[in-house]
Amino acid sequence: MNKPEDAPRILVTSSPLVGEVDRPSDGEGGREGVDRDPGRSTRPPLPNPPPQGGKEHAEQGARQKQNKQFKRDKRDVHGWVVLDKPVGMTSTHAVSVVKRLFAAKRAGHAGTLDPLASGMLPIALGEATKTVPFVMDGRKLYQFTVRWGEERDTDDAEGRVIASSEQRPSSDAVRALLPSFTGTIEQVPPRYSAIKIEGERAYDLARDGATVELAARPVDVARLELIATPDPVHAVLHAECGKGTYVRSLARDIGRALGCFGHVSALRRVAVGPFGEETMILLEQLEALCHRAAAGEASLADALMPVETALDDIPALAVSRADAARLQRGQAVLLRGRDAPNFRGPVYATASGQLVALAELDRGEIVPKRVFNMAGLMGSRGAKKG
Repeated sequence: MNKPEDAPRILVTSSPLVGEVDRPSDGEGGREGVDRDPGRSTRPPLPNPPPQGGKEHAEQGARQKQNKQFKRDKRDVHGWVVLDKPVGMTSTHAVSVVKRLFAAKRAGHAGTLDPLASGMLPIALGEATKTVPFVMDGRKLYQFTVRWGEERDTDDAEGRVIASSEQRPSSDAVRALLPSFTGTIEQVPPRYSAIKIEGERAYDLARDGATVELAARPVDVARLELIATPDPVHAVLHAECGKGTYVRSLARDIGRALGCFGHVSALRRVAVGPFGEETMILLEQLEALCHRAAAGEASLADALMPVETALDDIPALAVSRADAARLQRGQAVLLRGRDAPNFRGPVYATASGQLVALAELDRGEIVPKRVFNMAGLMGSRGAKKG
């Protein structure tokens, strides 16, 4: 099992860096100034042979060089792609695919989604990566299926069975139990999770056969509902929960409490923070849009939601262009007059409808905390008009 359903990954990418391979310097083994054998011939070397393949070979080499150069070209792209991630794809791979499609310089995601899970993976491009924490702190909505009768070491269908029971719970028994798993509860994360133990990931230790003991921690479950019982072995539930909640642990603990054991057999995330189910786009749709954009028949901005979508819960404050320039230099701005805001708290400043900075407002003074450079392609999907 990979990582928690919403483990923070700001990222802004979660793939490891590749180290450079040490090579000897060009001069080693044949440097100038080394004494030569006086008996060796001093005749000039033969000229290099002509290149093989003629014109066709030269053109192929030119094309390869051009393609290589094209792959290196990156551009400034700013916004959110709310991907409907398919089952079997890791969150890291999904980010790399989207980053490649947009040729974006920077990318990250707002909460890991396990490979066996499908659904919403908000991917931040460019300056949107600065707003990832605001999405991470938002509530998540999951639909998941529990298979009764088996507990597995990964708490999902990928692991091996470690406990089993012939007992099957009734729908009434499940509904009666769910209130004890709502509100702020103590939850032990899965052994196969990304939590670190003395610098090592828990799932790495578990795969190596080590005994993994994780402490319970408080998590918030706002809503937990049974929505279907397709057969005696399966139950479909909805969970609305906060940061750090493991749906796999919910299924495991509910199964234990019912005395029948259980694990997650299917998981789909349908909402994260300000992003609803209607904002998702399939990978196939995104690839098709990129092909149409390359042919001049569409714009990639149509697949990007604006950076400020992540700041839905923060007041917006319009400033003049002069004040925007000061904020982008990291300087505080004092607003005066009857219309000056008179409250304290976070705001995001805009000028002519463009995001300028995240700031703290204190009695009319705007103190910038994060500034944005929005030059490049910006998201327009779902942007408010007027």
